[in-house]
Amino acid sequence: MGGFIVVIVLAFLVIIIVAKTAVVVPQQSAFVVERLGKYSGTLGAGIHILFPFLDVIRYKHSLKEQAIDIPPQVCITRDNVQVSVDGVLYQKVLNPERASYGIGDYIFGITQLAQTTLRSELGKIELDRTFEERTNINTQVVSELDKASEPWGIKVMRYEIKNITPPQDILAAMEKQMRAEREKRALILTSEGQRDAAINSAEGEKQQAIKASEGKKQQQINEAEGQAAAILAIADATASGIRKVADAIQQPGGFEAVQLRVAENYLIEFGKLAQTGNTLILPATLSDVGSMISLAMNVIKQQGNDSDGARKA
Repeated sequence: MGGFIVVIVLAFLVIIIVAKTAVVVPQQSAFVVERLGKYSGTLGAGIHILFPFLDVIRYKHSLKEQAIDIPPQVCITRDNVQVSVDGVLYQKVLNPERASYGIGDYIFGITQLAQTTLRSELGKIELDRTFEERTNINTQVVSELDKASEPWGIKVMRYEIKNITPPQDILAAMEKQMRAEREKRALILTSEGQRDAAINSAEGEKQQAIKASEGKKQQQINEAEGQAAAILAIADATASGIRKVADAIQQPGGFEAVQLRVAENYLIEFGKLAQTGNTLILPATLSDVGSMISLAMNVIKQQGNDSDGARKA
């Protein structure tokens, strides 16, 4: 029985020694080892053998990028307006030794430094610019934190503001301002639309008047050309008719036909004069039909002789 107890004790001691000496470090992790209370080294991923009872794993760090939530805080802008701001910080451990001995709690230190830096940056700008300057604020916070955390072996990757919440009265005033701006833009767009519509209407009326005047002008030109063509056609027809009558007179029996035609026209027109009640001054030889016809024929004969002489000449 005593030997069995000794074996159990020895086995227990072996298990303790193995547990103290063999250490497995996970991937993307780093363990800081102290030997007799003094920094001995940093263990990377894999299995490591330590000196039992001499080496102690004092700190364990994750080398992954970590997201740290920055609690909401009240900041005062340049125009003395209080706003509540929160954010998220992304950081990574680059030097496990510095992260272990450079600061007691680097997460707490970075969180406090991020809050103070954010308050300082927001105090430089007005409330209206805080929303549009978020990118610049994030860049400034990262720059300041990166310089402060370098001795700690920490690399600040980026910082993002999540919410900027002004007081309720400021929100109400901003909403009224935005509503007024939207109404102003709506009125401007409406007036510009009305102006463009009036310009388009005036331009349309102008083009219509121009087209109407051009159409009227063309119509008058066409009518004038038509009338001129009609006059020329009538003149040509009249001249052609006169030439044909003249040629017919020169034919045998033509002169007698003219005498008959003149007598007929004379009697017709004289009959019309007799039917009217007008008082006219008539020649003394009006009742002598033969003398009137003879006079007319002499005129025609004389005109014909003149025409023949002109043609012969």
